[in-house]
Amino acid sequence: MAEYLYLTTMGWKSGNPHKIEIWYVPYNGRYYLVAGNGRKAHWVQNIEHRPAIHFQVDDQIFDGMGRVIDREAEPELAAQVSALMAAKYDWSAGLIVELTPI
Repeated sequence: MAEYLYLTTMGWKSGNPHKIEIWYVPYNGRYYLVAGNGRKAHWVQNIEHRPAIHFQVDDQIFDGMGRVIDREAEPELAAQVSALMAAKYDWSAGLIVELTPI
C-alpha cells in the first residue's frame, strides 16, 4: 500500500485546483485522511464548501466526494480509522475526512 495519496480540491474562494500529498488509510471502499490542523487546513475548508474532489492512490485515479467525520456522531467509524492510522503511521490525532469514489 502506498504511503500517500494525492488529493485535489477546488479552492472555495479562488476556484483554483489545490493538490496535496497526504497520509491515508483505506477502509470499506473509502479512503480516510486526518487533518492535524483540523478545520484550519485549507483542503478541509475546500471540501466543506465544495465536496467534489479528485484523488489518486497508486495508479488509480478517482473522482469523488469528501466529507468531514463527526467523531461524536460516528464513534465506531472514527475509532476504526484512528486505529488504522495509528497502525500505519503511529499517528492519528486530528479531524478525520472521508473520500468516497464515485
